[in-house]
Amino acid sequence: MELNILTLCYLIASVTFILGLKMLSNPVSARKGNLVAAAGMAIAIIGTIFLYESDGQKLHNYGWIFGGLLIGGIVGTLAAKKVKMTAMPEMVSLFNGMGGACAALISAAEFYHIYKLHQDSPGTPFADIVSVGTYITIAAGAIIGTISYTGSIIAWGKLNGRVKDFSFKGQHIVNMIVLVLVIIAAVWVYRSNIGDMYIPFLLIGFFALIYGILFVLPIGGADMPVVISLLNSFTGVAAACGGFLYDNKAMLTGGILVGAAGTLLTILMCKAMNRSLTNVLIGSFGAGNKAAGAAAGKSSQGNYKEISLADAAMLMAYANKVMVVPGYGLAVAQAQHTCHELEKILEEKGVEFKYAIHPVAGRMPGHMNVLLAEADVPYEKLLEMEQANDEFKTCDVVLVLGANDVVNPAAKNDPSSPIYGMPILEVEQAKTVIVNKRSMKPGYAGIENDLFFQPKTSMLFGDAKKVLQDLCAEVKAV
Repeated sequence: MELNILTLCYLIASVTFILGLKMLSNPVSARKGNLVAAAGMAIAIIGTIFLYESDGQKLHNYGWIFGGLLIGGIVGTLAAKKVKMTAMPEMVSLFNGMGGACAALISAAEFYHIYKLHQDSPGTPFADIVSVGTYITIAAGAIIGTISYTGSIIAWGKLNGRVKDFSFKGQHIVNMIVLVLVIIAAVWVYRSNIGDMYIPFLLIGFFALIYGILFVLPIGGADMPVVISLLNSFTGVAAACGGFLYDNKAMLTGGILVGAAGTLLTILMCKAMNRSLTNVLIGSFGAGNKAAGAAAGKSSQGNYKEISLADAAMLMAYANKVMVVPGYGLAVAQAQHTCHELEKILEEKGVEFKYAIHPVAGRMPGHMNVLLAEADVPYEKLLEMEQANDEFKTCDVVLVLGANDVVNPAAKNDPSSPIYGMPILEVEQAKTVIVNKRSMKPGYAGIENDLFFQPKTSMLFGDAKKVLQDLCAEVKAV
């Protein structure tokens, strides 16, 4: 009876994961979907703690279990409450890395149990103690989980500036060699009959750890959102391996959903960035464009023109349609609430106001959507790239707030540019473009933006929040 109740708990959890993921696809229901999935996870955890049995034995050591839950819950809650919106991508990477580490430790623990059986049966081939399917699941969980952990930690360091981009000639070849060594070590453990199998198994983790580091180190510029998405899918696959090992339906379902969703998102991000998924997997992602990016960043496109706050306010106040392109600069300045205030002021004057969202604006997928949702911006005003590009030609004023690479026309016009071929927001089709930046420094990809030197474009320098506050005051006075 208890087993049936536990199965029911896992079934409920699996259903809530699916429903939660479906609800996350719509900004209106995303928060509720997150809560639904979290409630399902809570049911699965509680059911496992009190109802799970193995060989007639229930779980014990409740002090350690609840102690870990309490400490982890407190740390996670405090971290989530205190994190700034600009640091959200780092937190996502860090949490994702912890998930990968957990999956790798599960595989290590299960291998240790099998290793002990092997030690109790000296001379018995390892292949006779564990089935090939079970061993592949253990090895896959260890390899993928470790890569996800180290890769996510490096991504976390790169996003907060603690780790710099690093690459060397032939790095993708070295990466492939390390990956082959991981596979060789895994096969060696299974096929070998030596007495102490745990040391060779540690080699699997060591080579996977090195690969995770080398995989992410060369990645730079605007490529990071794709990597975060890919590492997230890795963690999901590693968790699914744990679900196979424990025959845990909830864990299996959750891992498969995360892995599949992360993989699909990775493909979409690659398309949005015009990057090859193959290059991501071999770790040369973004490295080939480094020199070109440096050269492009040093080039001079000519003169730019500035616009005063009063003139910018006048243009916007008398416009029929205004569109805002939010970027990382808006997030850094925590200016989303002020931007929403400007939206309301202009709408009171009869101006149509919308937001153009590039899929990889910011530092992770959906960064700008989350940022604007925090300011209660109506979801129907957030236009995806394709919709926005259709409307720019009917737009009087486009205000670019801290975005750079996602509006750079070089992606369409300059074959030598490292971002050539990347779909962008075609803001140059609007009648007037106003770009707010702190300075003329290049964006995250490290290259100069052709848009800033076009006749339709005017620069409005300053902190995004301060500039928006002043614009609000000026527009009210018009």
